[in-house]
Amino acid sequence: MSNSKVILITGVSSGIGHAAATKFAEQGCRVFGTVRNTAKAQAIPGVTLIEMDIRDDVSVDRGIQTIIAQAKRIDVLVNNAGVTLLGATEETSIAEAKELFETNLFGLLRVIKAVLPHMRQQRSGRIVNVSSVVGFLCSPYMALYAASKYAVEGLSESLDHEVRQFGIRVSLVEPSFTKTNLDLNAPQTAARIPDYSKELAIVAKAFQNNVQKAPTPEGVVATMVSAALGPWKMRHTPKGEASLLAKLRRFMPAGLVEKGLRKTFGLA
Repeated sequence: MSNSKVILITGVSSGIGHAAATKFAEQGCRVFGTVRNTAKAQAIPGVTLIEMDIRDDVSVDRGIQTIIAQAKRIDVLVNNAGVTLLGATEETSIAEAKELFETNLFGLLRVIKAVLPHMRQQRSGRIVNVSSVVGFLCSPYMALYAASKYAVEGLSESLDHEVRQFGIRVSLVEPSFTKTNLDLNAPQTAARIPDYSKELAIVAKAFQNNVQKAPTPEGVVATMVSAALGPWKMRHTPKGEASLLAKLRRFMPAGLVEKGLRKTFGLA
């Protein structure tokens, strides 16, 4: 175990993060997974749980120091923790938008800033940021979530240019619909504007239907492992719908892509 990669994954209490922590441990890595409350978290074989709230500077710094004290290094950071929000842009409060960005962008940035000094010192490392197909192909009634993922994409590209001089590379994983409790129970904005209600109901139903028939996290996890341990490339899309959407976005006329997107969500 002394020569195995030290992996840090945020948000491992359930869903993709839990499955990813399990898979990395099975690969022989030394895995640390973050949860908000270790007392309430389910144990994961081969994974050391670290209490960390990525929305809090002190919590993040304390968690990283705990890992360094135990493992002396961090080879791979997988920024997996994230939240979703469904609702019309006009219905979204500034407070809701700030809360979403606090996790999806600023939380990710906090962990990166806490890990980078150690990666620079060891002159090696890989940072894998979990984005989404919504980070390059916006969905209706998910504007703030999409904005947060577009921000993650831009941050990742710029950061990769900055840190490669230290032997560190940054990659993105861009999954599509995945069958997890996070997506099945996606929160909606608190405010309601009647003019949007009909379309929002259609989109919400289509969203749930797509999640219900979506693949389980294993495909995304395999892509995360490849992004973390395999040859470097910037973008990794899981096989299936995510890879297809990436190709369509790149090669098909924008009008056809837009029509297909609206059809997916039941919009005329």
